[in-house]
Formats: sequence, C-alpha cells, structure tokens
Amino acid sequence: MSERRCAVVAIVGAPNAGKSTLVNALVGRKVAIVTHKVQTTRYPLRGVAMRGETQLVLIDTPGVFEAKRRLDRAMVRAAWASAEGADAVVHLVDASAEARIDAGDPSGADKRAHDDAMTINAALQAMPAKSILVLNKIDAMPREALLAVSRRWFDTGAYAKAFMVSALNRDGIEDLAAHLGAIAPQGPWLFPEDDIADAPSRMIAAEITREKLMLRLHDEVPYDATVATEAWQERKDGSVRIEQTIYVQRESQRKIAIGNNARTVKAIGQAAREEMETLFERKVHLFLHVKVQEKWSEDRALFQSLGLDWDA
Repeated sequence: MSERRCAVVAIVGAPNAGKSTLVNALVGRKVAIVTHKVQTTRYPLRGVAMRGETQLVLIDTPGVFEAKRRLDRAMVRAAWASAEGADAVVHLVDASAEARIDAGDPSGADKRAHDDAMTINAALQAMPAKSILVLNKIDAMPREALLAVSRRWFDTGAYAKAFMVSALNRDGIEDLAAHLGAIAPQGPWLFPEDDIADAPSRMIAAEITREKLMLRLHDEVPYDATVATEAWQERKDGSVRIEQTIYVQRESQRKIAIGNNARTVKAIGQAAREEMETLFERKVHLFLHVKVQEKWSEDRALFQSLGLDWDA
C-alpha cells in the first residue's frame, strides 16, 4: 500500500486572476464562489482535492492588492498568512492581461492586475522557498505571446516551476495537480476523503447567496453588501430551513436588492436555493431578508466570523 501524502497549497494572485475557478477545477466540484467582480473571495477557503493517496488542501485566498479599507487590509493579510504556513505557494497570473500589456494595448484593469502581480512577485522573491508560477486564461492566446509572458515572469527568479492553464476549461489542470501531488510530503490527510471544503455549511450557504446577489445586481449593489446565515433549522423530513440576511449600506441599495414587488430578492433566493439543494443534496427552504447596516464592514464580530484580523 502506498504512503499517504498531504500538501497544503496556498493560491495567491491579483484580484480576478481566477483563483476560485482554479480551486474549483482542482477539486472537481464548486467549493468557492465565482463572479466577474474583484475581491469576490473575502476569507481563505480550503478546498480538498484527492489524487490517489495524496490529499491536496487548496487555500483559495483573497486577492492581493493595494488595500486601504480595513476589510481589504484584513483580506490581504489573511492571504499572506495562508502563504506563510503552506507546503507550496501557487502564484496565479492572468496571462491574457500580460499579453495585452506586451502588445501595447492594455486596459486600466490589465495595468492594475499587472501591478498587483508584480507586488506579489516581489514578496515571493523574498521567501526562502521558490513558488510555482501558473499562467491562467491562456484560451486562444498565440503560442508566441504565451511563451514570452512565461519567460518574462519565470526569469524573475521567484519560481521553481511554471504551468499554463485555463482554469475555466480545465486545460492543463491535471498536469498542475500531478506536480502538486509529487511534491506533497508524506503524512496523514487533514480531512476525510469525501470532504470537499472545510467551511461550515452555514458559511457556504451565505457565500452562495452572496454570489447570486453579485451576479444579479452587478454594479448596482456592489462590494458594499454581505450575507449572514441567521438561522439553520434541521427538519424531520430531512430538509433544512435557512434564514439569511442581506446587509447593504444604504436604503437605496436595499430597495434595489428587493426590487419591484420583491422580484429581485425572489430571483436571488431561487437561484441560491437551487444551488444549495444541489450542493447539500437535500430540500432547502430559504428565506431572505434585506436590511441596512451602514457600517457592516467595520463590524468586529463580522471579521471574527470570517476569521479575519480586525487590527490589520
């Protein structure tokens, strides 16, 4: 019988580099919420991927960027704390943004992504062990452009190995997983074999609803919203009754989130409930409320519930 192995792998990168999509691809099921918005991930979430006798504990970290608000600073600190304690660090870089920069046609978002990635690179160079470079979003990129991006980043000296993937399409995912398995140290698994994430069901449910909120409302109720699971009641028929509150910072946002005749909040609730039923494999009775809490992002209890450092 082969020896069991286990590796804790921190995945760091600029906002929107595709970290959550990569974790989901490696796990093989959705464990982290994904939207087009930056800083969708607010706390380190661990996805569990099995490859034979090897368990990969993948830490989906918040994006690293120049943080000013308390919540942002706490998220960036959490990302680096995860990296410091990991067996391996994967630096995920948006290759498509880098290629547009090389071609002289970058957007403002491309430039911000590059600057944030370079900040991460500088920090990785100062670490004792080299990291793993993973270039993401390689779909339809010319080979020459991709090789040029890879060469430029690898030549910084921060990396021991480089991989090219499309996390969305799962291209290159198994090559990366095989390498992570090969470098995993021998040791016991940290989670049961059938676990896919370490977050409590209440927190996962809140994250699912927050994802549907962000996807539905785009820029109307942006980053200034959060979701809390207030009650979780197991029912005799095997179903679960979940009560959640969507917290926004202004009355105008509350009205948008509810919508005319409550159509918007009902649509958000239906989408969230359907995904919860698939994930939890049971009937879900979901009840959503929308409240104004102007300074929810300055709530110490919220930081503690997310495992974030209030003093960051």
